[in-house]
Amino acid sequence: MMDRAGPAELLSGLAVPAVLVRPDGMPVIANIAAETFLNASQMALAERGWAAAFGRGAIVERLVQRAFDEGGSCAAYDVALQFPGGRIARADVLVAPVGDRPDWLTVAFQTRSVATMVERQVQQQGAARSAVGVAAMLAHEIKNPLSGIRGAAQLLASGSDADGRELTDLIVAEVDRIAKLVDRMESFTDTRPMALKPENIHEVLGHVRKLAEQGFAQGLSIKERYDPSLPPVAANRDALVQVFLNLLKNAAEATGQKGRIQMTTAFRTGLKVRPEGGGAPVSLPIEVRIIDNGPGVPAGIADHVFEPFITSKRGGSGLGLALVAKIVADHGGVIEYERSGDPEQTIFRVLLPVAGA
Repeated sequence: MMDRAGPAELLSGLAVPAVLVRPDGMPVIANIAAETFLNASQMALAERGWAAAFGRGAIVERLVQRAFDEGGSCAAYDVALQFPGGRIARADVLVAPVGDRPDWLTVAFQTRSVATMVERQVQQQGAARSAVGVAAMLAHEIKNPLSGIRGAAQLLASGSDADGRELTDLIVAEVDRIAKLVDRMESFTDTRPMALKPENIHEVLGHVRKLAEQGFAQGLSIKERYDPSLPPVAANRDALVQVFLNLLKNAAEATGQKGRIQMTTAFRTGLKVRPEGGGAPVSLPIEVRIIDNGPGVPAGIADHVFEPFITSKRGGSGLGLALVAKIVADHGGVIEYERSGDPEQTIFRVLLPVAGA
């Protein structure tokens, strides 16, 4: 019989949902990610088998049997897994023997392939580059005349009656609003390498939470679930504060006064991305998630949420998440958006490198 403590510890360190299967085909050990993804506890899986998650005759059972029959690995990609209650999740299902015990198997559910992660990073970098060009153009073409318009409006106000001053005040207010918008866009034009140093990610998140609770998130339920053993992250503190403050503000606006927000951290092994300029792949084991129970981004724009000028907010500029993506990319990291869970929740996941890696 295989020692249960060793495999359990091994699976718990994996970022993907993973299940250990004994020689008779029964799942016996599941990590927390698998229990969440399958919506079934380890005990239920051990007692009822795969039927605890999928019902009888599921593709996972067939893949496990095939792996036993052929004595090797097998996989099915982009599978629509149907759960009791009608929930459907798409994932790659990967089945492989366990090291020196080929009579045991691991079953992993890869909801986001590494290829997809890298592609998403490239898309974010492309969005950031396009935003740089747009910002530089607008800063040159728009901001310069604004001070003249503002000055002219103030001059007109000095000789106007009450109705005239109301109109000139409106002009000044709109000029100021446009100037602030352009100022935000100019944040994209700084392409200098960001100065990074070791930072405690939990101190950054604690500062962000205090700021939020004193302002836009006052009265909201914000829970923390942190891994206290995380090593320092390679970061620019002020820039990371801006990233997580923006994500927390979005969550607060999406959920309203009765919303629930969660901030989590974890150490995830296995994900590496290659820097845009080439070189050896860089590991991104520091995971920070901002989770809320709001409605999420409309499906039609979900794949473009980090591109500039894409927004579902009335009166929104569509620059907030684009700037967040640029800052994360400047840190060598990746940011993702997804809707998952039962009931569904909105998750923004930021993956960052360890300091000195």
